[in-house]
Amino acid sequence: MTTAFELVPDRTGGLHDTLSDRVTAELHRLILTGELPAGSALPIQELAERFTTSAMPVREALRRLAGLGVVEIVAHRGARVRELTEEDLADTYRMRLTLEPLAVSLAAERSDEAVARKALEALERHERHREAGDLERARRAHTDFHFGLYRASGSRWLLRAIEPVWQNSERYRFSARRGTGETPGSAADARRSHEEHIHILDAYRAGDAAAAERAMREHLEGAMTRMQAAIG
Repeated sequence: MTTAFELVPDRTGGLHDTLSDRVTAELHRLILTGELPAGSALPIQELAERFTTSAMPVREALRRLAGLGVVEIVAHRGARVRELTEEDLADTYRMRLTLEPLAVSLAAERSDEAVARKALEALERHERHREAGDLERARRAHTDFHFGLYRASGSRWLLRAIEPVWQNSERYRFSARRGTGETPGSAADARRSHEEHIHILDAYRAGDAAAAERAMREHLEGAMTRMQAAIG
């Protein structure tokens, strides 16, 4: 099954299968990194020229990104990057707090050491790339950690519900990083986030569903607080 999240293929670091995939991944990257800021117009012809392609792959990319919630398409007016607002951030995390603790709790009930090893490897990659300043590879590894555990829940509908909310929250994560830069505060936040990830993984590995749910909830609440402080 191909889900909305898999239509942005950069998380695996693999080759993009089609021209639409490549345009989607690159446009998504430009939005996340702020090269196309919130509120930016996304004219199809200009983007087609930028990506040296026809209009069709651009239309498909915009459609996919609208499905992920990062682009807004308005009839007779075209597409634009969705705005970042405090209300949207709170709403996004309200949904994440509803869905992701449940996913990791279900996953812990069927804990698998192979899944745990892959999650640990993703976490180690995340730390390595973050310390090297490679935020794009760090983002992919961070995503691999979370979604490796969410997939282990065995619920395809829960996974599909998480995906667009996660993608929207990524815009706030990148915006918060741009706002703080490499400061002592952001380094301390990164250490705290890493410890929270370890707690989630330990609970999953132990097969403790209640502890996994609690650890994920604390992680998301902490992340929301850090982002509100950074972009407020």
